[in-house]
Parts: sequence; structure tokens; C-alpha cells
Amino acid sequence: MLDSAARDRLPAAPGVGYKPQHFAQITADPGSVKWLEIHAENYMGDGGRPIAQLRNLSENFAMSVHGVGLSIGGEGPLDTDHLARLKHLVGWLNPASFSEHLAWSTHDSHFYNDLLPLPYTDTSLQRICDHINELQDTIGRRMLLENPSSYLAFAESTWSEPEFLAEISRRTGCGLLLDVNNVFVSATNLDFSPQGYINAFPLDKVDEIHLGGHDEDEDDHGRPLLIDSHGREVVDPVWALLDYTLAKSGPKPVLIEWDNDVPDWPVLEAEAARAATALERVPA
Repeated sequence: MLDSAARDRLPAAPGVGYKPQHFAQITADPGSVKWLEIHAENYMGDGGRPIAQLRNLSENFAMSVHGVGLSIGGEGPLDTDHLARLKHLVGWLNPASFSEHLAWSTHDSHFYNDLLPLPYTDTSLQRICDHINELQDTIGRRMLLENPSSYLAFAESTWSEPEFLAEISRRTGCGLLLDVNNVFVSATNLDFSPQGYINAFPLDKVDEIHLGGHDEDEDDHGRPLLIDSHGREVVDPVWALLDYTLAKSGPKPVLIEWDNDVPDWPVLEAEAARAATALERVPA
């Protein structure tokens, strides 16, 4: 069992997105996995087996809560009922980290099952900062904001994405979650250098790194189009980009995301072991 101090921080070590079918194997032999992440929206109930298992895991692993439904970038106000459920979850679980996406997923009363992009303008910047301040005040803790995977760019954007995220962090005090696979996906789709993006990113604000798999497709003009699917292993160029990032940032908590076509535990743990090897190569 971890002491409270160890549960209150994410170690600079591999973690995985927790899936209930892996509960027995994680508790018996977690291998390289040192921390776990859950999606907030899956644990907003009050009881039952999911909550009991989560309470058990939280005694032995540092926990990260990753929100996917708050619509931080939406034009409308944040959903107060969703905020209340989120406050309740992080209140009893007391995770080491809470994060959300730089994206929107709601419009009026409609919820879209996607994390949708937004233009990077002064207006959207202020709206997002207001939402983050409201969220942090409600849950009583600092949040991390994740860079999105992009499939198009807005002509009206006046900020680069790294500059936009850096300014949000400066204004609100929030930290950042750097998804290295999202950088690679966006760089391929929008034809920019992923290393250049990392060079411009405020790595001193990063408290968590994500890795995941993507699918390959083509657009209508036959150009490569990558889809952030979280449904397969991390590809070698993304591992190489992680090495590049860690060489600049130093060791960070690194999460393996695998949310679709979830594999057996040994396959997921092998991805975590590869992340452990990458971290071992980084000077402290």
C-alpha cells in the first residue's frame, strides 16, 4: 500500500489508462506500471463494483483523472451538474492529477461524442481561461490542459498552438498535459515539424505526457491522414518523438492510452515497459 505522500503525486514513470478487465492482473502484478488514469465520466456514480475497485486501486497506485466531456473550449457556459459530479469524484478520490482537453464537445443542449477543434484567437483564449478558472475554483485544485490532435487549421487563428497553451497556463496557473502522439498526428495532417512544435512548447509547464496509437488513412487528395484512435500500439516515430521530448524536458509521468480494441494485459504492460526503458535513458 502506498503512503499518502506517494499517492498525492504522479511518479516520473509509466502509467496506463485503467480498464476494468485488467483489474485482477494489475493488482496481482502491475509490472512496469506505477500509476493509473481513469476517465472521469466513467466514475461519476455513487457505488457498485466500479467504485469499489477504484477505491482499492487508489490505495496502491497514484491516480490521474482525465476528463473528456467538460467542453472547456465550448462557447456556452460549463455544465454546472457536470462540474458538481466532477467535484464529488475528485473530492473522495483525491487524485494526484486532473486533466481536460483543449477542445469543445457541446452546443446548446447537444453533446457530440468527439473532441472538436477551435480557432486560436483572443476571444477563444479569454473564454477558455474563464472556463478553466471556474473549473479550478470549483474542484479546488490545479488542472492540466491537453493539446489536441488536429485535422484542419483555422484561417482566423492568430496564435500558434504552443503559444496559445503557454498563455492559458500563464493566465490561469493551470499546468499542461503534452500528448506526444497528438503532436505527431497534427504535424502529419497539417504538414509541420513535430520537433519544431516540441521546441516551441512550454515544457516547464508539463506535468504529464500521453502516448497512444493512431490509424493511417488518406484525405481526398491522396495525402496522409492520421486518426487519433487510441486503438493500437504506439508506432516507432512517436516513440522517437517521446525520446526527443524527454531529452529536453527531463523525466515526466508517461501514460499509455489504449481505449479501443483494448488488448490483453501483457500487451498493454509491454507498452508501459517500453516507456520505462525510454525514461531510463533520460538523465534525472
